Amino acid sequence: MIADSDINLLLVDDRWENLLALEATLKPLNYNLVRATSGEEALKCVLKQDFAAILLDVQMPGMNGFETARLIKARERSRHIPILFITAISQAEEHVLSGYAVGAIDYIFKPFHPESLRMKIQGLVAMYKHRAELKMQSQLLSKRTKELEEMNEKLRQMTLVLHKAETLNRVIIETSAEGILTFDRLGYIQSANKAASVMLGYSHEELLGMNVAELFPEGGDVPRSETFVRDFFPRLDKTFESSVRRKDGTVIPAELQIGEAEVEEHPLFVCFIRDITERKAIEQERKNQFKRLEQLVSARTRELLHTNTSLHQSQERFRKIFESSPSLVGIRSCEDGRYIDVNESWLQNTGYTCEEMRESTEDLLRFCKVDAEGRSVPIREFEPNTRNLRVTYVTKSGQVRDGLLSTERIELGGKPCELIVLTDITERIHLEKEVARLDRLNLIGEMAAGIAHEIRNPMTTVRGFLQVIQAKGAPEFAGHIELMLAELDRANAIITEFLTLAKTKMTHQKRQSLGSVIEALYPLIQAEALLSDKQVQLNLRECPDLLLDEKEVRQLILNMVLNGLEAMKPGGVLTIETSYENGEVVLAIADQGEGIKEELLDKLGTPFVTTKEKGTGLGLAVCYSVAARHNAVIDVKTGKDGTTFYIRFKVPPPTAE
Repeated sequence: MIADSDINLLLVDDRWENLLALEATLKPLNYNLVRATSGEEALKCVLKQDFAAILLDVQMPGMNGFETARLIKARERSRHIPILFITAISQAEEHVLSGYAVGAIDYIFKPFHPESLRMKIQGLVAMYKHRAELKMQSQLLSKRTKELEEMNEKLRQMTLVLHKAETLNRVIIETSAEGILTFDRLGYIQSANKAASVMLGYSHEELLGMNVAELFPEGGDVPRSETFVRDFFPRLDKTFESSVRRKDGTVIPAELQIGEAEVEEHPLFVCFIRDITERKAIEQERKNQFKRLEQLVSARTRELLHTNTSLHQSQERFRKIFESSPSLVGIRSCEDGRYIDVNESWLQNTGYTCEEMRESTEDLLRFCKVDAEGRSVPIREFEPNTRNLRVTYVTKSGQVRDGLLSTERIELGGKPCELIVLTDITERIHLEKEVARLDRLNLIGEMAAGIAHEIRNPMTTVRGFLQVIQAKGAPEFAGHIELMLAELDRANAIITEFLTLAKTKMTHQKRQSLGSVIEALYPLIQAEALLSDKQVQLNLRECPDLLLDEKEVRQLILNMVLNGLEAMKPGGVLTIETSYENGEVVLAIADQGEGIKEELLDKLGTPFVTTKEKGTGLGLAVCYSVAARHNAVIDVKTGKDGTTFYIRFKVPPPTAE
């Protein structure tokens, strides 16, 4: 039963005084009164709530009552709500008919009689409650009908299942390979399946009425009492082994399981008999095989112990070779690219830790293949069984090094892996380049020493005659004579540079600071930079003393600095920096020029190779020779933003002189 307080009435009027009058009239009925001051607001209320009736004013601004009623009746959910029009304007028949036409059930004129309005509303509410009760009863009836249908279906299904179970049980019993007997509490057989008849050698008729004790060798004269079954078969509901006697007197081993059931308040026992003759024979054979297997395992164990000892020794040898190898050796998974293990040489040469190598799936070393033309091509995936492939790799510090790569596909723990052996040849390549360069320099030095005398003699003669002509005065040739004298001086300077490349040049090295040599040269360098509108910055850190030939080192620095200044446009800054890294004193000279072309990098230090229009290419050759005599190495880093030359001096032992 729906309570009056749960009944919703919608009051729609654009005037608050009219809404208050309606509320005052309907308040004694104890219904839930909902206000709406326009047609639009009324439609929103209808969307949110269900109403027993709607009291709707006809004349409203915007959407009038007729339009509002038409929209309410257009919705399936709200079309059943009774609408009472309330108006104070016209009682004309056409207006009333318009109200009924849009779905109203009554037309009330103002002023209305309160009691009459309450009675109409009560009638509508009674209809609403009756309709709600009918709906609830219909839903309940539908629910009960559905429940009955479900119960009937369950009963049908249970009947079908029971029928299937009975059929299946009969089929199972008749087709079972096990013998099945049923007998009463005194042991008299009530039923037997076909398998039991075949197994025991009795017909079905012979078994019926026979006592089950007669089927066992130990049956004898067992008394037939109420406790016969429990006395004769102490292991009910459990599988146990026994012996069964056939009709011909033979005894066969069998596995028994006896269950108890209640049929019409009488106990009934079911006995399952399984012939285990074959199983017993198999078990005996298994025992014999097990004994032979034990003997075989014992022999194989001794062999495995010997093999394991040999394998352990082999693993130890491999581990020692792996760890002590001067080559970089690593084992990498082919599935995810992670390194499983790397040796000490790998860690020392690359700068990475074991954890960093094992945790990363990326190619940290950025391997690149070096082709015949010396170009580097990134290696996306290692080819199996590679041998001595020329590659480059990048250390953690960013240094690019050269190596020979060999790979071998192996299996580790059942997973495919790759054994990587990398022989670092950076020093060898550097030495080869240095030897080749020194050979060229020695050849040039020998040539320079051999032809200097022959060239300088005629040059001296020519210079002398030019000076005589110049002294006599020949104004029309003065400019030409000055040019020829300058070119002779330039040629003489080139010959002098040739002579500095001589292989037998002696050095006079003593322990001193590289920074002090640079500071002594700084005024000269600064003056040269100011003449070309450029700047020089010094950044000299504290470094250990080196064994230096001051004259040669000054020449090296000046040549490098002058090359850097010439490479820059006015306003450029040349930086000279010293630092101490990994047992080396590093001199870095960096310019802000346009960089060196890649094809010239490998030829730097070779005589006659130059980037200048009027250069001889001998300045850098002299620098490389000076560096070699000081056991130093020159590296170059170049780009669009400029070029940096790094001269790395090895720090001598404290006692070295």
